[in-house]
Amino acid sequence: QVQLVESGGGLVQSGGSLRLSCAASGRTFSSYAMGWFRQAPGKERSFVAAISWSGNRYYAGSVKGRFTISRDNAKNTVYLQMNSLKPEDTAVYYCASRDSPIATPTDNYDYWGQGTQVTVSS
Repeated sequence: QVQLVESGGGLVQSGGSLRLSCAASGRTFSSYAMGWFRQAPGKERSFVAAISWSGNRYYAGSVKGRFTISRDNAKNTVYLQMNSLKPEDTAVYYCASRDSPIATPTDNYDYWGQGTQVTVSS
């Protein structure tokens, strides 16, 4: 059974940085695409970033240039480095995994974590 556990969320001031981690278990991590999504209060869940098994990356336009997704296959972990944070980045951030090595900027992912709260104060 695939399990995804996020960590690293918290409260940060506008302009600050946070790094989210997602530890995966239950299958060969390196063979599958991983993604990050977020859901702000009163809004639908939206795509943030994704990375394929080969390292190809996709980003939402709103975070491009500020966020970086990466993966450490030896640690079965995917990261989201978030810099220059803005109040509009406030949301619950979710890690997701696909039953495919190819990443996609849609929400077509098969496994989801419980989420970690990120709050950016102005």
